[in-house]
Amino acid sequence: MTNRRVLSLWFPHLGTDRLIRRTPQLADVPLAVVEEQQNAQVLTSLNFTALGYGLRVGQPVRDAHAMCEGLITRTRSPQEEAGFLVSLQRWAGKFSPWVATEAEDGLVVDLTGCAHLFGGEAALLEVVQQDCTDLGLAVRMGLADTRGAAWALARFAGQVAGSHRSGDAIDQEARATRSRASKRRHWTRGGAAPVVTLGPEETAHRIAAPGQMYSALGPLPIAALRLEPHITEQLSRLGLRRISDLLGQPRAGLARRFGRGLVRRMDQAMGSAPEPVSPARPPDQFAVRLTLPDPIGLEEDVLAGIDRLLSRLCATLKTKGRGARRVRLQAFRSDHGIESIEVGLATASQVPERIRPLLALKLGEIDAGFGIDMLRLEAVQTEPLFDRTVEGHLEAGQAVNRRLTQDTRFEDLIGRIGARVGLEAITRRHPASSHIPEKTSTVLAAAWSKPHEGGWPAPANPRPVLIWQPEPVGAPDTPKLPQVFRWRGQDLTRVRAIGPERIAPEWWLDDPNWRSGVRDYWVTDTEDGQRLWLFYGHGHTMSSGWFCQGAFA
Repeated sequence: MTNRRVLSLWFPHLGTDRLIRRTPQLADVPLAVVEEQQNAQVLTSLNFTALGYGLRVGQPVRDAHAMCEGLITRTRSPQEEAGFLVSLQRWAGKFSPWVATEAEDGLVVDLTGCAHLFGGEAALLEVVQQDCTDLGLAVRMGLADTRGAAWALARFAGQVAGSHRSGDAIDQEARATRSRASKRRHWTRGGAAPVVTLGPEETAHRIAAPGQMYSALGPLPIAALRLEPHITEQLSRLGLRRISDLLGQPRAGLARRFGRGLVRRMDQAMGSAPEPVSPARPPDQFAVRLTLPDPIGLEEDVLAGIDRLLSRLCATLKTKGRGARRVRLQAFRSDHGIESIEVGLATASQVPERIRPLLALKLGEIDAGFGIDMLRLEAVQTEPLFDRTVEGHLEAGQAVNRRLTQDTRFEDLIGRIGARVGLEAITRRHPASSHIPEKTSTVLAAAWSKPHEGGWPAPANPRPVLIWQPEPVGAPDTPKLPQVFRWRGQDLTRVRAIGPERIAPEWWLDDPNWRSGVRDYWVTDTEDGQRLWLFYGHGHTMSSGWFCQGAFA
């Protein structure tokens, strides 16, 4: 047995504790976090006040309101809970550098060689308990040689219940009562494992001595092995309800009947199979700040501070091989107010000269108030920058000039316009492969796409400059092009026409705009100088007739 020690932290009320930290008044009222599961709203987290009414996790909301009239519910936000758990992961880094999240409401800490720094394992757990109490969090802890054993102790320690009647062993039951064992409510008779509810001041932790996993885990229910619910239910029907009952069974038979996952979980809990703690690498944070000795309020002073911050920020980005795509500037005022501006770049960059003009354009939006004490510059969104192909000595200068005069200038122009109207408002068109006139091009965001290389594919027949949705034309309902027709309240006379050009719809798509079926297009010149694009729809699921769809320059 190795000297490895693993701590498991379980936050059973993570959802409600997070809300109470923001609004402390919710601690005195019954509070529940609600999530929709299988077209029904159920409770996912409860505070201690709500637990006092007999509510439970997984209960439908309608039943909970019937039991507790004053219940307050909040919709669950998995993203915010995950972010809160990541914050707790950084807090747990004070005990060991090896910390990882576990499921949606727990942490696992590899304490190997770290407990003596806090005066021992018991003293360390007291520090964890005190920190969580100060943070307003309910926590359960388990400490053992393996990750599986620590998980089991954190969630099931203290749930060892004695028999509620004599003759509880399965081999002592009569044959007639043995078949009904799975229907009894007590967990030792095949029912679900009990759930212990902790009070706000209760300390719940369990330490398994080194090498004593069997004695620590033996009395616990088999659900402590992190098994699937259906496997736990099948084992209970066979009379295997405690971990000690399961460890005494032949492994080959268990693997053959319940799969190798059951045996693997047993080995992980007892230390026969490795289960390391692999903490996720923290994301890179690209932010710099400048604390000022005296408050400033002039744009020139702010720009001078930006110049100092940009050089440091871009140096960090260059070290990591990344470029900033969105940059945020925060100005902390002396009255504790915060002013913020954010700019985006057409392409990721780590050059200060390309970011500074964009920030200068939006400095007017910052209200300095009584003065700015600190500036903070952060690259909110970054992208990797890859090295370019190396040119020869003779072509190197030409390549640099070509880059500065063409690509960079155009990208900087997009960035400056985007600082005013938003990068999403700047678009460009790319050719698309379709014979439908209005689908021959696609609109892309200019900041997140590259210009089309090569020539634009030319259609076999001319296309109008302006194309709109088909508008009805007053003319006889015949395929013959009319000499006189009415459109947009005008009586127009045809002078000459070119056509017809027959275009069929895409039969593999159900386009509502092309339910008129096959169309015959004509380029029509009128006496008043207009050149229109008319077509006759032969009608498929819609009535036939003449329509105008565009105009030539």
